[in-house]
Amino acid sequence: MTGPLVPFREIVLKVHSRCDLACDHCYVYEHADQSWRTRPRAISDEAISRTALRLAEHAEKHALPSVSVILHGGEPLLAGPARLRRVCEELTRTLAPRTALDLRIHTNGLQLGPRYLDLFDEYGVRVGISLDGDKAANDRHRRFADGRSSHPLVLRAVALLHQDRYRHLDLGLLCTIDVANDPVAVYEALAALEPPRIDFLLPHATWEDPPPRPDGSPTAYADWILAVFDRWNDEGRPMPVRLFDSVLSTLSGGPSLTESLGLAPTDLVVVETDGTLEQVDSLKSAYEGAAATGFDVFRHSLDEVAAHPGVRVRQLGLAGVGDTCRRCPVVRSCGGGLYTHRYRADNGFGNPSVYCTDLEALIRGIEDRTAAQTASPAVTDPAALAADQHDLTRVLLAELHSELAGRGGEPWAEAWELAGAVERRSDGLDEVLAHPYTRTWLLDCLDALREDRATAPGLARQLSRYVAAAAVRGRVDTAVRVAPAGGTLHLPTLGALSLGGARGPAEVRATGDGFLVRTGSAEQRVERLGEESPGWRPVRRPAAGRALDDLDPYRDRFPAPATGRLTAGAAADWSGRLDGAWRLLRGAVPDQAAEAAAHLTTLTPLTGTAPGVGRHGYGALGLPLRGDAGTLARALLRGFRRAKLRALLDVTDLYAQDGAWSHPAPWQEAPVPVSALLAGAYERTGLAAYEPGRVPYADQAERALDRLEGAAELTVSGKVLVAALRKELLRSRQCRSRSPSAMLGRG
Repeated sequence: MTGPLVPFREIVLKVHSRCDLACDHCYVYEHADQSWRTRPRAISDEAISRTALRLAEHAEKHALPSVSVILHGGEPLLAGPARLRRVCEELTRTLAPRTALDLRIHTNGLQLGPRYLDLFDEYGVRVGISLDGDKAANDRHRRFADGRSSHPLVLRAVALLHQDRYRHLDLGLLCTIDVANDPVAVYEALAALEPPRIDFLLPHATWEDPPPRPDGSPTAYADWILAVFDRWNDEGRPMPVRLFDSVLSTLSGGPSLTESLGLAPTDLVVVETDGTLEQVDSLKSAYEGAAATGFDVFRHSLDEVAAHPGVRVRQLGLAGVGDTCRRCPVVRSCGGGLYTHRYRADNGFGNPSVYCTDLEALIRGIEDRTAAQTASPAVTDPAALAADQHDLTRVLLAELHSELAGRGGEPWAEAWELAGAVERRSDGLDEVLAHPYTRTWLLDCLDALREDRATAPGLARQLSRYVAAAAVRGRVDTAVRVAPAGGTLHLPTLGALSLGGARGPAEVRATGDGFLVRTGSAEQRVERLGEESPGWRPVRRPAAGRALDDLDPYRDRFPAPATGRLTAGAAADWSGRLDGAWRLLRGAVPDQAAEAAAHLTTLTPLTGTAPGVGRHGYGALGLPLRGDAGTLARALLRGFRRAKLRALLDVTDLYAQDGAWSHPAPWQEAPVPVSALLAGAYERTGLAAYEPGRVPYADQAERALDRLEGAAELTVSGKVLVAALRKELLRSRQCRSRSPSAMLGRG
């Protein structure tokens, strides 16, 4: 087994091994493993103490910020208030100095009363209650041994838990699915109780003992669950449903929220009433001894259990599922299903889940129903992408302010207050925040703060430069104190002013079409922002309106170094060649050229030969200083495609990396991760329309898109993007077939 050991963050502690119900679907008493018969009814003081010590050692060794302990059975309330108090006291006393303790109990609720709930309130024990729906559904399985209904007593327990003094302890309801029950009736009965959460659980089954399918349908369970999803979704999702939330999370690139789905490593261990340490309890459904590890709390550490082969195989992500699952497009969401449900006697757990067809139908069904809601608008709407990017910069600025709140002192507070005043009086601050190199500054500030490489006063001085630039842009008549660096005042988006021999703080004030700078008793005036004057080097803006920024201190974050300040002749020459490049693009790929022109705001000359995106906000692009119009046109198109994909990844998850996937790439021999496959397909789709004859871009893009459509890592947004690329590629082929002459005449 490879990969790092995953520490346990959750322990199921069996405090009593018997039950007061005779549920015929119970995996503890009714399935293959009958080891409960030889175990003590209640956990001993010594087992409680050793469990607490083992967990404390484990938490301390792995620096776990918190651990969860779930009191379980059998029916845990049969242990009685005194035994449960002993458990809570020991766990709290031993763990409190080392980590936060999250105590829970899962119960059928029959014994629940004020004496238990007062105890749970004292120790913060949250309570989950098992209830399978309305009376008819619940009584199908959850009865007393003599056949009596448990439903009225469970409802009494729920009502008691919902009293004001106990409601904060309510963890929610657990419902085991039976497809013979009416799904909507089950859901409505549970929802009517207003639980904080509902867990729907598939009944434990294996290939040796498959789940019942009364109508023979291979997707009976998916159909049942989707009927519940539709009602829950139509009602506005009134409470969390862990099964649904988990699927929606993985479809959006997030983690699984339940052990029964997804590829997240298991971090759960079970302690039986005799102190035996076992794997996840559901394995008792497979065969006698399936959950056994040979370890106990008296002689073994939790690290020894975590290294057990049976535990390790459930910590391997994609490598821990069988070949069939590894090739399945929905494996990232289903994770091969619950480990127990994969068991077959002839080959163990190396199979798809016995619910495989249900899980695929469920995931695809939820995706089909929610794609329009969960896909980011930024994927298909350039305006939405630009708005999201601007919002992201503002979020970073707010995050920086939050990091400095209370420790930034007067300089930061003054600069922040002034920024607000400038924003209220003009659009200048918006224009400065839209500058892509402002994003670079913010990211550098946050990194420096977290690495203790920056001070609050130093960052306040930097912020003042941006506030001064905003005030000048917005013609706000207010004085802004700034601290020039090395005798030069940089005003982002505007330019740089040499202050000669002047040192110390300066004061900037907007004046008409320019600004005034006072340093001590000296004054310097810039009459017009866009015109060079003694000491003043403006950011150049040729006729096209994009900034040719060879001044900003944060521009040099591209793979190749940025040039220094260009001479007027060199800048004019480069601008002329860029104008020619834009003309070539507008003639060959007008749609791409128009979008690039609308969103590329800042171009920086580079010493290298390739375009660069770098660590900047959307709109910045580094381009080679040398090269003719044709070379620069290709660089512009490549660079814009890369910049836009980077911008999308800034604001939405297109794929998730929670498995060791690799994919053949049509343009190289070695397989690549999905990120590289998507990036290559995205760039080649754009180039296929511009220069189809140079490299077989269209063929490479199409084969990459074929592979991406079967990639398990793609989120809903990622799939929407791949579908859009497919349409774009088709349109470019249709245009070429109708007008081959349009491809001629490019450099």
